[in-house]
Amino acid sequence: MSAHLRPWSIFVLSASVLVTSVSAQSPDRSQPPPLGPAPDLRLPAIQKTTLGNGVPVWIVEQHRVPLVQVNVLLRGGSSLDRSGRFGLASLVAAMLDEGAGARSSLELADAVDYLGADLSTSSSFDYSAVRLSTPVKNLAPALELLGDVVLRPTFPAGELERLKKERLTSLVQSQDNPAAIVGYAFPRVVFGPTHRYGTPASGLAPAIEAITVDEARAFYKEHYVSGQATIVVVGEVAPDEARAALERVFGGWPGSGPDAAAAPIPQAPQLTRRDVVIVDKPGAAQSQIRIGWVGVPRSTTEYATLEVLNTILGGSFTSRLNQNLRERNGFTYGAASIFDMRTSAGPFFATAGVQTDKTAEALKEFFVELEAIRRPVPEAELTRAKNYVALSFPSEFETSRDLAQKLEELIVYHLPDDTYRTFVSAVEKVTVADVQKAAATHIQPDKMAVVVVGDRKLIEPGIAALELGTIRIVPIEEFFK
Repeated sequence: MSAHLRPWSIFVLSASVLVTSVSAQSPDRSQPPPLGPAPDLRLPAIQKTTLGNGVPVWIVEQHRVPLVQVNVLLRGGSSLDRSGRFGLASLVAAMLDEGAGARSSLELADAVDYLGADLSTSSSFDYSAVRLSTPVKNLAPALELLGDVVLRPTFPAGELERLKKERLTSLVQSQDNPAAIVGYAFPRVVFGPTHRYGTPASGLAPAIEAITVDEARAFYKEHYVSGQATIVVVGEVAPDEARAALERVFGGWPGSGPDAAAAPIPQAPQLTRRDVVIVDKPGAAQSQIRIGWVGVPRSTTEYATLEVLNTILGGSFTSRLNQNLRERNGFTYGAASIFDMRTSAGPFFATAGVQTDKTAEALKEFFVELEAIRRPVPEAELTRAKNYVALSFPSEFETSRDLAQKLEELIVYHLPDDTYRTFVSAVEKVTVADVQKAAATHIQPDKMAVVVVGDRKLIEPGIAALELGTIRIVPIEEFFK
């Protein structure tokens, strides 16, 4: 009998020892584990060369996966749009892959897919780009397709009309969406109708309707020249091989020196008093709130400080705005603040979509936090924000595509090559005094525009009772002219 019990006794004894051992090693869950130091961001070296026609080429070798990312940048973007044609640069960029070389739009898409590649075009206020991701084994044929898109777009009239109709339809749909309406209304209030930042990069109906194929081709011919371009290559490719491959495709690209028209958009005049605007959207289930003014350019020397400041105010889930409006009061699913940095000073704004019946209360809490951030930040809160910024920064470089787009930022904004290598140390040096000084300069609630899109009859009395300033009622249509 005892012989039969022996294995079971051993099992019980072993289990008892295991439980005791696990119990003794149980983690302390009464507080979060301490954070270690921010990891070093060790980026591969940027190797710079030029093509025979003078086009700069930035190459970063990454040999972990057999992929290559090739991005062709063109300076200027929507800053090149002239008055009355806001949206032209964006539409031209969208047309580049709607027919190029000897291929139609569909034939081009099929050719890209056949190579297992991805090719896209985009445009912002600051620049336009054509981006190619391809398996390294298909680099040569993929570059030929990229060359067609950049150098030989055909601008088919039918495709232009289709894109125009898509954009016009989207504008009509946007006028029924309060979240979209505030995106059109706020920049118009802050920057005005004539400044380029007062109108979305994609443009508005009158300008879009007027754009012709000849106008698109003329814009392309003037601005898509080698003197405006830089090429970024990231991936499994040797620099000499990359340059030789690019030379074969882009070496004959005609062009000129930098165009004076590509100069930054002029600095917008700063607001000097609070401006309260209600955009009436009867029946709106929520009120969309946006509070802000002219912010700072990407070239600001306070970049690290403002990243920390905004993280505390509205740049993370644990930020003051989100904790107040979402967690404590339940007014919204999320509140945030943003410094939208561009070549020229873009907007700063705090924003949320809130319950209609809580619009006034939410506005009051927005201003509580906008005022409070101007006072000294507790040291512990500052440390948490710096850790958040520093520890999350390496995630912005996870893929070849990510790294290539971070290099674009260096090129477009003329930043030093060591910008990313020194960023974490700059964040770690930010002090309470730095944050307070930056907040005093860049967050002045008594001079900010307050734009609310919602059901006027339900929200105006509460907003008026706050006495934020004289209220203007502006119809939706005014922001889509």
